[in-house]
Order: sequence, then structure tokens, then C-alpha cells
Amino acid sequence: MKKGEHIEGKVISVAFPNKGKVVFEDGTVTVKNVIPGQTLDVRIDKVRNGHAEGTACAVTEESELVDESIRCVHFGKCGGCVYQPVRYEEQLKLKSAQIEKLLEPVGGDYIYEGIKGSPAVEEYRNKMEFSFGDEVKDGPLSLGMHKRGSFHDIVTVDGCRIMDGDFRRILVETLGYFSDRNIPFYKKMQHIGYLRHLLVRKAKKTGEIIVDIVTTSQMDAAQEKELLEGYAALITGLEKKGELEGRLVGVLHTTNDSLADVVQNDRTEVLYGQDFFYEELLGLKFKITPFSFFQTNSLGAEVLYDTVRSYIGDTKDKVVFDLYSGTGTIAQLAAAVAKHVVGVEIVEEAVEAAGENAALNGLDNCEFLAGDVLKVIDDIEEKPDILILDPPCDGIHPKALPKLISYGVDRIVYVSCKPTSLARDMAVFNENGYYMEKAVAVDMFPGTANTEVVALIARKG
Repeated sequence: MKKGEHIEGKVISVAFPNKGKVVFEDGTVTVKNVIPGQTLDVRIDKVRNGHAEGTACAVTEESELVDESIRCVHFGKCGGCVYQPVRYEEQLKLKSAQIEKLLEPVGGDYIYEGIKGSPAVEEYRNKMEFSFGDEVKDGPLSLGMHKRGSFHDIVTVDGCRIMDGDFRRILVETLGYFSDRNIPFYKKMQHIGYLRHLLVRKAKKTGEIIVDIVTTSQMDAAQEKELLEGYAALITGLEKKGELEGRLVGVLHTTNDSLADVVQNDRTEVLYGQDFFYEELLGLKFKITPFSFFQTNSLGAEVLYDTVRSYIGDTKDKVVFDLYSGTGTIAQLAAAVAKHVVGVEIVEEAVEAAGENAALNGLDNCEFLAGDVLKVIDDIEEKPDILILDPPCDGIHPKALPKLISYGVDRIVYVSCKPTSLARDMAVFNENGYYMEKAVAVDMFPGTANTEVVALIARKG
């Protein structure tokens, strides 16, 4: 086996999140973004210490798990979905088995409760961040997602099946508007150009929509004013003509001059309406701004948070710490009967939103603090009875873990958006007198390789 060589092999398994094991005549090779049962033409990219990694160049025989009738037109080109054409019941089996195998080394005698599916499999996303660019160098303007494996190429995903139909309509109209006017996109290497991203959010329960066009400041002020007024008129016109199922509540313009390829808010102006909307989850109401953290699958979030609530158990007369609290969703669910809930979140805007949401829901026993969990918990005099941990993808900071363990609480509920981080952190909990009592996967992202996991961690005897 040599680098650059092509082999043909069959995918016999996929480890979380997307590492396929491909068997061929002379051995095995790891290939990402594949489906069990596929026969592939694989190019060998790396061989080290007898282990090979490769890239799937073509599917020579499709997996029996694939249903061609549900295949998205962008599948394989767009980098978003891995399992999209796989029948959903098979997706759930696949993900559940992956999570069970991942947690096995750290779970001990824990109870694995399988996986809970998403109530919606298509059009479930309530937020999309589209990038402007071109699909081929110097080609026509594109607006959509990065092509799989590419830093530069953008695929216009106007047929995407996991985003709301209103998003597709807004994407098409936005692309047409700026293409007709020959407005250049921002080129990341040269740092020149105007158009950067299109951010669209829609509440599943209320149907309220916000559209935010994100650009650099590289345009004459008078020309920009005319351009953006025209764009706002175009988007508001969609609703006036009855071409949107939801209700448009805001059109915004965000300026972002960051060199990094991220949707950053240097300054936001309201072109139409307001810069927020409302969503409802499990009887609670939440005010959401363009850059608020909020689960991207509203109906799935209800399943997730209802699961978290059941894992928390009795909170009567107890002090609950909700660390990495975002906009305070879990904190507010726990607050109904708790003595006091303290939420800690590093994003100040999310902390402000959490306070507003708590007031909106009539909860006066919630306190939200802004700052890094690692530092903030040293300044809190109160001690928790229960910990709720919902960290970012990288998990809990290694220096924060000993501090959390030192509280000595009997119950910890860990909500993980990256189960490999949970497995790593669980090993530390195990070493310090805690064990995993039970865990369940919750599929928030149908079609993709990702899933959330909720684990109940208890103190030994």
C-alpha cells in the first residue's frame, strides 16, 4: 500500500462520528464520510505505522441502507450531511450503536437507553449561515455551504432538505439580487470584496423569521445605502406577496471586517422591523437575536431538554448550577421548583438574553453570570446541590474539571454535543469517585454524523 495508490474495498463499519473502516484485499483503510455497506474506490492519502487513511473517490456499489428516493440533489458535494440518503430508522440504529461503543470503556455498568429520534427529519433546522463565494475559481456568484473538503468552493444549496422551505426561497432571491448587480464576494486570501454571509433564523412554533445580510465595510456609504434598501424591499416583498410560510419580523445588516472566516458582529443595523424574534419550548418563551446560541432543531430541542429535565430529577429546595448555560434554557426548566439556579456563560449577549428570558417567563430564582466557567466558579460563594454541564464541543476545560468535582455533588447531568469529549471527561470523573449511572443519545441532527448525548453521573456511595 502506497500513498496515491487506488484500492477498492467495502465499508464494514463506521465509528463515531464519521470514520469508516474499509476492508480490501491487503488490509484496511480509514475513510471519512462513508456509509456502511458501500463499495468504494479509495485513494490512499497516508500510510503510517501500518495504518492507512484514504479518501473515497467514487462509490462503485451503493449500500443497501441508501434510499435513492430521499437523496438530496446536493448530497456528496455539499459538506453538510453524511447519512442524508440513509433511511432514518437505519440512521438511528447506526448512531446508537456508535455511541454505545464509544461510551463502553468509561460507562462501566451504566444503563444505556439507546437513542431518541428527532420529531422532524427534513426541514428541521431553524438557523442557517450561508457563505457567499464561487463554486469554481472566477465562476459565477454562489451562496450556500462549503463544498466537502474545500476551504474556498461554495455550493449553492437551493435544494437542501434539512432547512426550512422559507430559507430556500430567501437564499434564491438573495443570490439573484446580488448577482444581477455584480456585487463581489469577500475573498478570504486577498481580504477584498463585500458579500460575506447570509444568516437566516426562523422559530418553529411562532413562525417568526429574521434575515441578516453580513458584509464587509468595503463599499461607498451612499452606494451601500441604496443597495441595502433595495435588498430589504426585496425580502419584505416576499412576505407581502405571500411567498413565505412564516412571518418576517426583521431584516438586518451586519458589518464584519474580521480576517477570520466566521460570522462576527462588528455592527448591526436594522433595515426593517426588529433584531429579535420569539420561540417557544416546553411551555417557556425565549427571545432570540441573530447571534444568540439556541439549538438549531427546535422540535428536537424539546426532546433533548425534556430528557435533561427527567435526568435532573427532584430539585425541590436545591441549588442548581447550570454551567455553559447559553440563553438559559435548561436553567429555566430546572428553576420551576428549585430553590435557586445559577447559570454561567462566557458569551455576554447570551447572558443578557438569559436574564430577559427568565423575566419573560416569570422566574425570579435564576441568576446568570457572564464569564469563563473556569474563573467564575471561584467567585460564587454559594455551593451547588446539583450540577448541569452543557459545554461547547471541546468539552470541559481540564483545569475546570477538578473544581467541579470538588463540589462533591451527588448528581451531575452532562449534556454533550460532541460525545467524544464526554467520553474523555468521563474518564476523569471515574478517577475521582464518580460513575455513569445512565446515558441516552438524542438525535438533533438527522442526516448528519452528529448527535447529542445526555449522561447522568453520580457520586459513588
